[in-house]
Amino acid sequence: MTFTVAIIGRPNVGKSTLFNRLVGKRLALVDNTPGVTRDRREGEGHIGDLEFRVIDTAGLEEVFDDSLEARMRRQTEQAIEEADVALLLIDARAGITPLDEHFANWSRRGKTPVILLANKCEGRIGQQGAYDAYALGLGDPIPVSAEHGEGMGELFAVLQPYQNSDEDDAQFEGRPLQLAIIGRPNVGKSTLINRLIGEDRLLTGPEAGITRDAIGLDWDYKGRALKLFDTAGMRRRSRVSEKIEKLSTADAMRAVRFAQVVVLLLDSADMLEKQDLTIARQTIDEGRALIVAANKWDLVSDREASIGLLRDRLETSLPQVRGVPVVTLSALNGSNLDKLLDAVFSIFNIWDTRIETSKLNEWLGYMLEAHPPPLASGRRIRLRYMTQIKSRPPTFAIWTSRPDALPESYLRYLTNGLRDDFGLVGVPLRLLLRKGRNPYAKAG
Repeated sequence: MTFTVAIIGRPNVGKSTLFNRLVGKRLALVDNTPGVTRDRREGEGHIGDLEFRVIDTAGLEEVFDDSLEARMRRQTEQAIEEADVALLLIDARAGITPLDEHFANWSRRGKTPVILLANKCEGRIGQQGAYDAYALGLGDPIPVSAEHGEGMGELFAVLQPYQNSDEDDAQFEGRPLQLAIIGRPNVGKSTLINRLIGEDRLLTGPEAGITRDAIGLDWDYKGRALKLFDTAGMRRRSRVSEKIEKLSTADAMRAVRFAQVVVLLLDSADMLEKQDLTIARQTIDEGRALIVAANKWDLVSDREASIGLLRDRLETSLPQVRGVPVVTLSALNGSNLDKLLDAVFSIFNIWDTRIETSKLNEWLGYMLEAHPPPLASGRRIRLRYMTQIKSRPPTFAIWTSRPDALPESYLRYLTNGLRDDFGLVGVPLRLLLRKGRNPYAKAG
């Protein structure tokens, strides 16, 4: 599945020329007269092997009545809402106009990430206009010439992180919340699902390994549709010898990959063995939201000490998802099942979080001021621009001058800051570094 790019900007900055360049055909009318484009025009764009849907829009006008210009503006707003990323064009030769400033401020307030392009940069006058574009507060402008095809390599680099960024999201849209119950053999997974749905739908018993296939069951909880997956018990790989058990374990991992939220069920008498932690790490590596549930809690004598040890072990062994929710329950007696489901919906909402680009870049400025990046070869590493390229799990891209030189410790500093400042507690986070071209490189 491709992503969608909207080309926006005031009239006569070269939007249709860029559209034609990206689709490889002269589909959009181009003329020096402002306002030639009125309706949205769509096409299949590509730069090299990067393919995407591209939308050419009418020039943005500051008009809010029922006139033709106002209706054109509303069409452009709809295009931006549909897009995964917007390219805001300015005319570098004409310089920054009050209308450019107005729409830069307006685009920063939206949810769609915005990349600033300084068009018509093929001459020295255009380069000066590109430097002035820093004042718009949208990060480093990318100098391009839509007419001559210059700057397409830099545009490829900034669009590449959005490739396939919506595939994980799209597979879940309009579907029930996918909830997988996983754990070692005989911890009570089938019993828990039977108790949740209110019937003995799944075989249970004291024998380990009764469940072999990942069984999916449709269910409704307080008006919210869910699909529950019961999975086979997952033992250490060294202990798995039978072919059927190997197939069952592989089927359980497939259920994890298709789930949105995963409940790791533990036996309260024997919590967080090495295999439990291995299962938890596999879930996190798949980017799924994780909940740890301690079953058979009614049999625990010293509950305060047990829950303390469990939380300490999680903080020590799973630092990459600090704050994983922990729920204690009894599947047999049906206690605390509401708390479990409340935790499922809560962690799903965090896992599905989207943060505006403007807020991220404001936050990045504070983080850089509080703790600047280290030096590399005697020069300070610059972090120029940040945006969220997908949710589920929250995934962010930062454009920097030296992605290869930024140490892991600084990435942990930024990741922990994201968790604390935006409430992204208990879910996997992905922070990607992208190399951005410096427009000053050709100066002088």
